[in-house]
Amino acid sequence: MNNTKPQSKHFWGFPLTHFSYFFIWAIINGYLTLWMEQVAHLNGTESGAVFSMMAGISLIFQPIFGVVSDKLLFKKTLILTISIVAIFIGPYFQWVFMPILHINAFLVAFVTGTFLSFVLNGGVSVIEQYVQRASLANGFEYAHSRVGGSVAGVAASLIAGPIFLWSPNSIFWACTVAAIILTGLLLFSDKIDLENAQAAGDTSNSLNLKTVMSVFKLKNLWILAIFYMGASALYDVFDQQFIIFFKMFFHTAAQGTLVYSYMTSAQIAIEFCLMFPMPWIINKIGSRNGLIIYGFITALRILGSALAPNWIWLVGFRLLAGLEMPLLLTSIMKYIAGAFDIRLYATVYALASNFAKQVSVFIFSSVAGKMYDVIGYQHTYLIMGLFVFAITLFATFTLKKEDPVQAGEVGAKNPD
Repeated sequence: MNNTKPQSKHFWGFPLTHFSYFFIWAIINGYLTLWMEQVAHLNGTESGAVFSMMAGISLIFQPIFGVVSDKLLFKKTLILTISIVAIFIGPYFQWVFMPILHINAFLVAFVTGTFLSFVLNGGVSVIEQYVQRASLANGFEYAHSRVGGSVAGVAASLIAGPIFLWSPNSIFWACTVAAIILTGLLLFSDKIDLENAQAAGDTSNSLNLKTVMSVFKLKNLWILAIFYMGASALYDVFDQQFIIFFKMFFHTAAQGTLVYSYMTSAQIAIEFCLMFPMPWIINKIGSRNGLIIYGFITALRILGSALAPNWIWLVGFRLLAGLEMPLLLTSIMKYIAGAFDIRLYATVYALASNFAKQVSVFIFSSVAGKMYDVIGYQHTYLIMGLFVFAITLFATFTLKKEDPVQAGEVGAKNPD
């Protein structure tokens, strides 16, 4: 077996694609709430409605985008549409948001949620599966390209704060600039080694509705979706109000915020560094095992946070998140490629990952918020951690083993 891939000359555009797209993602998720509060003067309920619309409407976009992406394979029609729509983020928030708000608060939530869901919550699976398929055809590791997304998070945190203070609307124009760069990369830089395109899916255009619908009969799809709903979604729900819990360990909120900032920077640094060796690690242990390890580490982080006696222990458990993300991103991409029909890659990714996760986050967010008020953070985290542990234990015995060659974990045997 040969477990090395010949590196294609067509690589460097893809990390830049990840960077430009996730720069937009980081700015919107980091500063949209602040902008709606300080500039648009929306209350908590109105701001929450925007995010609820983003999550809800994405449940329509994601399965449709998955099927269309599988049909298009390497054709850039959909991914270019998403990048071009993203160019209008600056104009929308500069000139359109406020006039619609003056008409009706619900209308602006619906329009904004639909617009951003198309680009972000729905569009993310299109970007991710396209680069993953490119990695199979071009012979590079997906995680090495995804490093660009981690760098984007750091860059957005450094850039968005100062320009928001200078002019709040400028953060959206920064998204427009990033979208223009993304569009240029897709048009002129992101090349596919088409002679090896078969490694990423069926290029014969034989994919039909019957084949797509057959995915719902796969037991392993539902097991993977349950795992994602129980482990990955609770990862996000746990983090939503973690900063509030974290500040309880300090005498002043300012001190807690400062330590939290340093801790988050350290977490991103760990995530960035681990993205490089993670493909090699997953190739050794297998992507299914990588997912299982991710689930148990997530349970450990949540349970450890609930039982932490002081902030030093809490920081230690929090830094495990720097290991979780590279594990998940690398494992899930390889696992879907190796455990399912490669022609249905985007459909499976959209349904078992993004769609299932959005449903779970939508449900668990409100439940967790109520539990925080009734039984407190620590008891809620204990319940969350035990739930993640149980789901991961279930997946340990039921999740199908992937084909290591199809997953790109090892090379195909050389013919005698």
